Amino acid sequence: MASSLTKGAASQETPASRSDKTLFGHPRGLAFLFLTEMWERFSYYGMRALLVVYLIAGGPDAKPGSQGGGLAMPEASSLAIYSVYVAMVYLLAMPGGWFGDRVWGPRKTVAIAASVIMAGHLILALPGKPSFFAGLAVVAIGSGLLKSNISTMVGHLYDGPEDPRRDGGFTLFYIGINMGGLAAPLVIGTVGQKVNWHLGFAIAAMGMALGLVIFLLGTRNLDPKSSQVPTPLTAAERNMWLKKGLVWLAVAAVFYGIVIGSGVFTVNWALVPIALLGLFVPVSVLTRIKRDKELTHSEQTKVSGYIFFFIAAAVFWMIFDQAGSTMSLFAEKKTTDNIAGFNFPSTWFQSVNSAWVVVLAPVFAALWLNLGRRNREPGTAVKFANAMLFAGLSFAVFAIAMAMASDGTKVSPMWLIMIYMLQTVGELCLSPVGLSLTTKMAPQKYASQMMGVWFLATTAGDCTTALLKTAGVNLNGTGVILGEAVVAAAAGAAIWAYRKRIATLMGDVH
Repeated sequence: MASSLTKGAASQETPASRSDKTLFGHPRGLAFLFLTEMWERFSYYGMRALLVVYLIAGGPDAKPGSQGGGLAMPEASSLAIYSVYVAMVYLLAMPGGWFGDRVWGPRKTVAIAASVIMAGHLILALPGKPSFFAGLAVVAIGSGLLKSNISTMVGHLYDGPEDPRRDGGFTLFYIGINMGGLAAPLVIGTVGQKVNWHLGFAIAAMGMALGLVIFLLGTRNLDPKSSQVPTPLTAAERNMWLKKGLVWLAVAAVFYGIVIGSGVFTVNWALVPIALLGLFVPVSVLTRIKRDKELTHSEQTKVSGYIFFFIAAAVFWMIFDQAGSTMSLFAEKKTTDNIAGFNFPSTWFQSVNSAWVVVLAPVFAALWLNLGRRNREPGTAVKFANAMLFAGLSFAVFAIAMAMASDGTKVSPMWLIMIYMLQTVGELCLSPVGLSLTTKMAPQKYASQMMGVWFLATTAGDCTTALLKTAGVNLNGTGVILGEAVVAAAAGAAIWAYRKRIATLMGDVH
């Protein structure tokens, strides 16, 4: 019932509380959500691995001898498009969470989202620039609808924020994400980069189709709350939102009609407004939630503490998500494509981070559990501080590799493998912990929407990268890379210095 998410409703038997419905100590529904997310990430990371190299393929910035048939776009525009696309995937997680909270409920929203994602990849499989950008938009919409709601359903499986299995469950869920991320570049990347770009996109659609089937088969193992709409829209609210949507659509249509009609339209007319929107929305959303007078004092205090984690996460993802842009081009042009005589496509480097996660995530899950049993587990602020320091260290190493390749020499693949390892350690200190933290600190009124807020940190980081690129900043420059490393390290030091203050704001969440 809807009140169970917003008020102290009567307790009911859930999959999390019944011992005969567990799998290796975790609710059985986790396995189905794990597999659904794995195949969704397979489709997403496979397409992401191809994105930049497809955009430059056939153009002057493409690697000599590489497959043609792409969009032949300049490197700078391709990097900006990549950053804006990734930002939009995470920006749309916010309205996706809103749909889960107020329109369809998390379970129905995920089913619809998976269908939309599959359709988007099928559109990408059609040749031509219009279909490519239309497909990108459809995939971004579907991914936004799915991300917040599937993570919220993972939280529903456990008996409240203090369930000792909760962080471990989110870490296992995170392994599913990275198993999909590991396989995708090896399969989709190879087919797309070496055989046919559009066949690679079609395989991504098949992956999402498998995920949808698995999700539908596993719905009976999910918590009943996943089917409920916590705060349904009233008829008046529906009309209000519909009118607002139509007004903004009309404004956009008139504006771009004038720009296109005057003959001054370039790709930056689309990229810059979206990137600015990606910075404005997180600030406005957090401000609105913080000022909501319906929240209790404890909830408002937790939102204040959450802002520290949000800013740190934005800086972290600004660096981390360059794996598919700056680091992807470094792999394509400045890194040798063979190990011990075995040649491989540059998209395979996109699997390295996920491979490290699959190896290291169980270690971290066991580490947090063992330290927790002895009351020695580091606090969330300390974990975030460590994440920032490792992100900074990774780009310090990247700057060394970039300097070594500045004279045209191709560096060893081990440099990228080392960089990804450092980033993965940071990621495991931040991402699964941040997912779990968000479900714990979210005001009950904003259960799914707060998951969208968490993903907005990625939007803010990627939009910053996009704006830097459209402003002409050379993100491949050693000085810029070192500057990003310093920013990350400074953010980590600030979180460490204020860890006690942040812990106070977190209240009963640890």
